Amino acid sequence: MKSYGNLYPTSYLLAVAVSKCIHAAFIKLLSSLLLDAGMAARDVAQALKSLASAARGVAANTGDPPVRNAMLDCAGDVMDKSANLIEETKRAIARPGDAESQQRLAQVAKAVSQALNRSVNCLPGQRDVDNAIRTVGEASKTLLADSFPSSGRSFQEVQAQLNEVAAGLNQSANEVVQASRGTTQDLARATSKFGQDFSNFVEAGVDMAGTSQSKEDQTQVVSNLKTISMSSSKLLLAAKALSTDPSSPNLKNQLAAAARAVTDSINQLITMCTQQAPGQKECDNALRELESVRGMLENPTEAINDLSYFDCIDGVMENSKVLGESMAGISHNAKNSNLPEFGDSVSAGSKALCGLTEAAAQAAYLVGVSDPNSTAGQKGLVDPSQFARANQSIQMACQNLVDPACTQSQVLSAATIVAKHTSALCNACRLASSKTPNPVAKRQFVQSAKEVANTTANLVKSIKALDGAFNQENREKCKAATGPLIEAVDNLTAFASNPEFASIPAQISPEGHAAMEPIVAAAKTMLESSTGLIQTARSLAVNPKDPPKWSVLAGHSRTVSDSIKKLITNMREKAPGQRECDDAIEVLNSCIREVDQASLAAISQQLTPREDISMEVITDRNQVAQMASYFEPLIMAAIGTASKILSSQQQMAVLDQTKTLTESALQMLYTAKEAGGNPKAAHMQEALEESVQMMKEAVDDLGATLAEAASASGAVGGMVDSINDAINKMEDTPALEPEGTFVDYQTTMVKTAKAIAVTVQEMVTKSNTNPDDLGGLANQLTNEFGNLANEAKYAAVTAENDEIGSHIKKQVGELGFSCTGLVTKAGALQCSPNDSFTKKELIESARKVSEKVSHVLASLQAGNRGTQACITAASAVSGIIADLDTTIMFATAGTLNRENAETFADHRECILKTAKTLVEDTKLLVSGAGASQEKLAQAAQSSVSTITKLADVVKLGAASLGSEDPETQVVLINAVKDVAKALGNLISATKAAAGKPHDDPSMLQLKNSAKVMVTNVTSLLKTVKAVEDEATKGTRALEATIEHIKQELAVFSSSDPPPKTTTPEEFIRMTKGITMATAKAVAAGNSCRQEDVIATANLSRRAIAEMLHSCKQAAYHPEVNKEVQMRALRYGNECASGYLGLLEHVLVIIQKPSHDLKQQLASYSKRVAGSVTELIQAAEAMKGTEWVDPEDPTVIAENELLGAAAAIEAAAKKLEQLRPRTKPKEADESLNFEEQILEAAKSIAAATSALVKAASAAQRELVAQGKVGAIPANAVDDGQWSQGLISAARMVAAATNNLCEAANSAVQGHASEEKLISSAKQVAASTAQLLVACKVKADQDSQTMKRLQAAGNAVKRASDNLVKAAQKAAFDAQDDQAVVVKSKMVGGIAQIIAAQEEMLRKERELEDARKKLAMIRQQQYKFLPSELREDGQEQ
Repeated sequence: MKSYGNLYPTSYLLAVAVSKCIHAAFIKLLSSLLLDAGMAARDVAQALKSLASAARGVAANTGDPPVRNAMLDCAGDVMDKSANLIEETKRAIARPGDAESQQRLAQVAKAVSQALNRSVNCLPGQRDVDNAIRTVGEASKTLLADSFPSSGRSFQEVQAQLNEVAAGLNQSANEVVQASRGTTQDLARATSKFGQDFSNFVEAGVDMAGTSQSKEDQTQVVSNLKTISMSSSKLLLAAKALSTDPSSPNLKNQLAAAARAVTDSINQLITMCTQQAPGQKECDNALRELESVRGMLENPTEAINDLSYFDCIDGVMENSKVLGESMAGISHNAKNSNLPEFGDSVSAGSKALCGLTEAAAQAAYLVGVSDPNSTAGQKGLVDPSQFARANQSIQMACQNLVDPACTQSQVLSAATIVAKHTSALCNACRLASSKTPNPVAKRQFVQSAKEVANTTANLVKSIKALDGAFNQENREKCKAATGPLIEAVDNLTAFASNPEFASIPAQISPEGHAAMEPIVAAAKTMLESSTGLIQTARSLAVNPKDPPKWSVLAGHSRTVSDSIKKLITNMREKAPGQRECDDAIEVLNSCIREVDQASLAAISQQLTPREDISMEVITDRNQVAQMASYFEPLIMAAIGTASKILSSQQQMAVLDQTKTLTESALQMLYTAKEAGGNPKAAHMQEALEESVQMMKEAVDDLGATLAEAASASGAVGGMVDSINDAINKMEDTPALEPEGTFVDYQTTMVKTAKAIAVTVQEMVTKSNTNPDDLGGLANQLTNEFGNLANEAKYAAVTAENDEIGSHIKKQVGELGFSCTGLVTKAGALQCSPNDSFTKKELIESARKVSEKVSHVLASLQAGNRGTQACITAASAVSGIIADLDTTIMFATAGTLNRENAETFADHRECILKTAKTLVEDTKLLVSGAGASQEKLAQAAQSSVSTITKLADVVKLGAASLGSEDPETQVVLINAVKDVAKALGNLISATKAAAGKPHDDPSMLQLKNSAKVMVTNVTSLLKTVKAVEDEATKGTRALEATIEHIKQELAVFSSSDPPPKTTTPEEFIRMTKGITMATAKAVAAGNSCRQEDVIATANLSRRAIAEMLHSCKQAAYHPEVNKEVQMRALRYGNECASGYLGLLEHVLVIIQKPSHDLKQQLASYSKRVAGSVTELIQAAEAMKGTEWVDPEDPTVIAENELLGAAAAIEAAAKKLEQLRPRTKPKEADESLNFEEQILEAAKSIAAATSALVKAASAAQRELVAQGKVGAIPANAVDDGQWSQGLISAARMVAAATNNLCEAANSAVQGHASEEKLISSAKQVAASTAQLLVACKVKADQDSQTMKRLQAAGNAVKRASDNLVKAAQKAAFDAQDDQAVVVKSKMVGGIAQIIAAQEEMLRKERELEDARKKLAMIRQQQYKFLPSELREDGQEQ
């Protein structure tokens, strides 16, 4: 036969690969009977042709004739069986559904599968592995013997032999692992040697069993030998599998795991059997373990386990700590001859080293596979190795079952193994069938699982029978039942090994291998040094007095420590993503340098325009959003934008925000690099999220600035595109389901449409006054329309019908087209501000937009006329309630007077009639929720009309009672106010319930609101009837108040948050009314006078309502935590409930007065007082440590200071808005003077604002130092100081306000410079008083006092500057006055007399003014606090 030379390995691998392909092709053929059998048959024929060629290549290179002939015979057998299979397939296709054909086809397919397996087993290497497996099986049969006679040798000899052969077997196992990656000759040699070493080991193990003293020890030795036998078989099978398919995923790991299992089982036996000096066997075991894990580091191209990279780092850190402790223990215990502890340290160190090696290998693999040039692996549909392992375990268990020497307990153990693995196979099939899209494969997995499950059930049944009667007949039945199970499992394993289902392993690039190398090298150094360390420690344990050995041990120990440090460092540096982060950081730093250079050029006005970047591209906001990931284009675009902007301020804004964005991205990268994808670094995750948010905000800011820059330059193309996009997107189906109802979207759209109308009107105004602002307004209009179009999309979806939805979208679309016209005109007008024709066109466009806005609003009303009417009605009712509140104020003040001589009887009937009409309207309103929109609109309008009329007639009725009875007036108006409130709530509930089904929660809310409405109308009717009855009107008022408090309590107890929040101080102020009302209630209960009862009812209503409102508002303040909030709400409820109990008790007393009942008033009032105390404590808890008493004079002083600061800032804002009056050209000096006035006045206002804030800080410092008590010991003294500070602050605020008024008047030409000078001096004087007031008790060296002094000096300087400017202007004006002297004598004398007269008059006025000033100061001095008087005298 012709030799194929060096093609032998290729032919070998080809033969293996082709056999697999044939297997897969036949599976495809069998599953494609009715689909595409022709193509599958061609695939089979092509694969058989390749097999023939490969078989000839293998045979030509085999020197052994019997082996050569066997190879060719097996290949021929495959051809014959394949031909039979194709013939049977043809018949089956011709007779679909025929059971007999299907059965014959399955038998022939099985024959092909067996022939293929035989052909693979004939291959060199495979045959040797099979021989080794048979050798292991034959050697293991000796372990089934009932007794093990002694060999006659001593225990020491047997032990020495066992240790020797154990070392040989362990070495052979590692050689098999290495050979499986080499040539077939290597594998043949290694497996043959392993088989021989195993036989020797079993022989030595049997000798050890014979030497054992007790039956129990003997049984344990044999059991361990069986475990080693099973591990050895698994190792050989794994080696065989890897040699046939070197690229199969996870086979290398399985082989390494099998080798470790052999090592572990050998160690277990040696530990039990040997009697060496303590510590020696632990060292030997450790060395074997280290040898078994060494292979992991050879070429870690597959995942070792499921650990993530950071889990590997954590594993290295933990194991390195354990190893450090173990090394210290080894050295210490060897030195002190503590050999048992020495052994423990060696074992712990060995386990830690194995863990370190495994973690390092997994980390190296992850580093390699994460390299950008590497190819990631893909997970397969099934794990063929899992099926192979289960198949092997099931076959071994079945062998034990049919073994005649098998005991009853072994039968049960084997049955357990079978059940466990068949269950795992069935689950794997179920998962695979659910994942695969191939219907044929899905069906085959299900069918295979059923076969395995059925055959397992039959086997378990026969095993149960065998367990019940352990005889030969049942054993034969059990043996027969194993055959179908093995066959079913074989078929399933063969099907699962289809390459179509296999995983695709990752391909690590050369760059990935280079990145792995530092980690692998450090781990190898660690293992080598550790091996040397344990060998040295082994000899030191026997002879601790060997100094050279101690130095060697120290050297190994140092090398291990250094290599672990290096390993950890390399793992941290090589973590996936670190290099990419570094590269990106370098790019961003370069970008920041570019922006800095552009900023310097912009500052020096040398930033030349870049012609290669158009303004339209720059201002596209979509591009800005993408720039976050493309920073180099971002920088170029930003610098280009800045170079084309005329305003240097806007240039700097663009560059600064670009730099901010780049810096925020840089910060995010640094944080991301540190976090590194580690899910355990929770604190870094928070920092990373914060960095991402900052970067998003920076992108938004830059986008807004670019849009503003574009609009300022008249570039409106982007805005027009945005509006057109919004119009087009409106027609798209919403991506998300609508969150609200039509009413919600209708309400929002109305607000947005009105905002558009306001913006349009402002654009018309600015077109005449300041066209430069049109760009910003056009941008605002674009954003508002975008929001409107988005809401319109959802409004159309939720509308009653498609017609209404289409109408809304149509009107919004037309509005959008009008907006594009207006935006375009705005851009054109910005480019040519003086073009009157463009102005007219803009105004016309604005008119069209306003018209379209009204059309949009009309379409919304048409869409839901009823709910729109409800919205309008609710607004009208709110106005009525506010009007009634005003009327109550007049009534309380005693100024609600009757008109003419009318009486209440004149209005009673009208009130009752209108109230009954309102009840009918209420019924219509409730029914309208389920009726048409038209009826709902009519009901809402009618109810508003009626409540308006009712409020008017009740106000007239209250006035007719006369101002001499204000309490009764208030009771009556409160009654109609309750009705109005209930109607407002009812209208809102009707709006929410409109169109909803009857079981909707909003319908229940509607019914409850209707009940409250009826109750309040009934209460009004009773009040009207009782208002003139002196005997019952107080009782009626109290009943109405009790009902009102119950309703307020229901609102308070609801989970709805209040519309606004308030401070704890405000809450406390509201609680004081409860105390007064409680005293009034107790007094009314004791007196039983109707007047007292009415007054109590009115006061109670107001006090409780205010307390409940402020309590809920304060509790829901953002700074209040949940616990304090719940506490405040609980005590608020208790307080109101307690007060309600008090009022109800007073009502009982009024109706049936008795001494006992009056005595109980005290207990009710105490309960209320206790609740109020708890409420105040809850309010203090809201403030926490910052709590202050609002009545404390020091706090009042600080509030006044802050108020003064606010007044000064308001005055400063007023100054900012002032502009000098326009004058003729020749008055240049005056214009200059007025500019000086404004600038000086502004600086004074700013300085006084800083001064007052500094004074406030000084006061806080005094309180903190204890010089002024938070609650003063001497209230008069400290209070007086506080008054001094308050009055001084008020003076500063008032003087600054006067100064601003004087500056305004001077600028407008309505006041003299003298008034301005006087105002400035007054500011300086009041500032001095404020400084004195603060200095009274302050520490002169404190920083706060220094800031206060600096602020005071700033005010003084600013005032002096203003005085100088005004005096200079006045002096210049006097110089400029031309005096014309008359030439005639008489005229000249008359002129002199007139001048003297004017001089005398002015002197007299001056004298009068001085006296007036002195008197004012004397009067003020009487009221000044003591701290200020001395200063006043000096002045």
